[in-house]
Amino acid sequence: MKLLVATNNLHKLEEYRSLLEGLPVALRSLRDEGIDMEVEETGSTFEDNASIKARTYASLSGLLTVADDSGLEVASLGDEPGVYSSRYAGPGADDEQRTKYLLAKMKDIPWEQREARFRCIIAIAQPGRDLLLCEGRCDGIIALEPRGENGFGYDPVFYLPDLGLTMAELPPSRKNAISHRAMAARKARLILLEVLSEV
Repeated sequence: MKLLVATNNLHKLEEYRSLLEGLPVALRSLRDEGIDMEVEETGSTFEDNASIKARTYASLSGLLTVADDSGLEVASLGDEPGVYSSRYAGPGADDEQRTKYLLAKMKDIPWEQREARFRCIIAIAQPGRDLLLCEGRCDGIIALEPRGENGFGYDPVFYLPDLGLTMAELPPSRKNAISHRAMAARKARLILLEVLSEV
């Protein structure tokens, strides 16, 4: 059976391959299914955007679909960038530019006020069935400068005090054990096993 992962982001697809390994499904990307429509994320919350994507792509493909919306929330910035995490530095900005923009906004914020969290909502949609939501979060601190070569997005500046490393300094296997997407995916995995057992 196919499971559509509503993304064309190869990093995210590989994360899902690892996080959902062992499920009796073939993971497919939007590109794999020939879907080139981009759903506009018009919601004001991660829950809204994940739901919009999951419902739309499940309807287009006819497949069991998982979609997520995730991002960074920085307490001292009023939980910015939030749902705008991927568009924070303006349209067309890459990961490095977004990270630089975030650090510039936080240049005068002291270490003890740099708390942040990554949040992820995974929505599971199947045509003709109720939508299901799972949440995961990972708490940390925004570092003063980027460190590490692994990961993507804001990983190089997301410092994990308990480990003394940024998310980008972790090997993928370690990141996939503790990340916000990993937490949400663990819950999603249990739900998917139930759904698949009913098919």
